Amino acid sequence: MIRGLLVGLTLLVMTPIWGGACIIAALFGVRDRKGAIYSKAPREWSKALLFVAGARVIEHDKHHKMGEQHIFIANHVSWFDVFAMAAHLRWFKFVAKAELFRIPLFGRAMRSAGMVPIERQNRKAAFGAYKEAAQRIHEGASVVVFAEGTRGYSYALRPFKKGPFVLAIEAQAPIVPVLILGAMEIHRRGGWRIRSGEIHLHYLPAISSAGMTYEDRDLLARQAYTAIAAKLEAETGIVSPPPR
Repeated sequence: MIRGLLVGLTLLVMTPIWGGACIIAALFGVRDRKGAIYSKAPREWSKALLFVAGARVIEHDKHHKMGEQHIFIANHVSWFDVFAMAAHLRWFKFVAKAELFRIPLFGRAMRSAGMVPIERQNRKAAFGAYKEAAQRIHEGASVVVFAEGTRGYSYALRPFKKGPFVLAIEAQAPIVPVLILGAMEIHRRGGWRIRSGEIHLHYLPAISSAGMTYEDRDLLARQAYTAIAAKLEAETGIVSPPPR
């Protein structure tokens, strides 16, 4: 309970500091580039939350994340998935549900930092969001997408949305599948309690989208799903349903 209160207090203190920094930078026309405040702010904000929560992040096979202009596709069971990824990437943008962009200050800070809102219930708007994300990739950033669309209650994978793979094809960018383990033990969806622990980020070999077209989106989605599901089973014994 005390740890949860500390995380909440850290949110209240750090969000205006780092969020305000992004908003002010955007107002003054600071260019988004590698090393700019727009990636530093969410990275330091996330590190602070992880520290207060007592969450230690361990990265595996980091060489798979090296370089730029990747699309990181990860499973999603906790808000700490977001913090763990943000704390350990460099020039990156998240594709996140539009509701977050409506939160006062926080939402404006996300937009100022170049994060991309997605209306999950509006397919046409969702594909427009992925076109915006493709532009971020063309500018040099990587993009992070939780392809299941929302947080789950178990590690077994749920069906992947096709939009992230349309994005990969649109941008002709490689996909780096990521298996995140441990975040659910720190904070579960729907719960208030926060426990200390370890979060493991397993970066898997990149999957090329070069030369693929819109008709290949299902194939690309199956390849990413199968890679993460196989690693999940190898690490935990948990078997996911066959990909759709």
